[in-house]
Amino acid sequence: MATLGIPQNTIAVLQKYNFNFQKKYGQNFLVDTHVLEKIMDAAQITKEDCVVEIGPGIGTMTQYLAERAGEVVAVEIDKNLIPILEDTLSEYENVTIINDDILKVDLNRIVEEKNQGKPVKVVANLPYYITTPIIMGLFENHVPLKSITIMVQKEVADRMQVGPGTKDYGALSLAVQYYAKPEIVAIVPPNCFIPRPNVGSAVIRLTRYEETPVKVKDEKFMFSLIRASFNQRRKTLANGLSNAQNLYLSREKVAEALEKMGLSATIRGEALTLEQFAQLSDLLDCQ
Repeated sequence: MATLGIPQNTIAVLQKYNFNFQKKYGQNFLVDTHVLEKIMDAAQITKEDCVVEIGPGIGTMTQYLAERAGEVVAVEIDKNLIPILEDTLSEYENVTIINDDILKVDLNRIVEEKNQGKPVKVVANLPYYITTPIIMGLFENHVPLKSITIMVQKEVADRMQVGPGTKDYGALSLAVQYYAKPEIVAIVPPNCFIPRPNVGSAVIRLTRYEETPVKVKDEKFMFSLIRASFNQRRKTLANGLSNAQNLYLSREKVAEALEKMGLSATIRGEALTLEQFAQLSDLLDCQ
């Protein structure tokens, strides 16, 4: 099978199947062999690995993964791509194609079936509109993971690795940094894709921590706090949290907890570190 990372081969497949890009799925196919090699190097794929690929498209990166990994499970939402994938991946015996929405798939069950519950690596060229729910879903559902190596919009990659006090800092930054070590490994310009997106992309590797860098009594509660803090960025933390309907916290309680931490009652969420959110969560959780 011809390597799909070469633009003319991708175009030939699209023409053969008369494929129409679906805007609702945010489809942009990668056509750059150097970038594909970079993703493989960053993910450090070996025959020992079981890899879950999200959104394989026509199978461009899947071919690279299948050559290197022991097992590849590719989850594709667009049913029109399934016959193409069955063609472009026909010579690989170690690839399973699943036609489903990654947000509805029970990945824990797949890891159990395909890799005896041992941690997998996730590799993906993610549609921009759905990057955050996919990453949060992988972490919050505690899918056994070694790492996630993904192509995302450049500004989303930036958001994952920034610290407090910057405009990009938010719930995604904190969630990623609680569960994993983020590292941008490549910047990818729009001309590496068909069709060309309007924005630059980046490949980021999130290496899962064996143990989270901060300890917190109730992880779910901490993330509810974090989300509420950034839902209304302009508000002070005390106002934002007391307004959040699912938290049932009074302004006084929040101000009191902040005072215990030596912080001003007028501080905003974007000024707090992950450690401080964990501390605040523990203080408010016991009340």
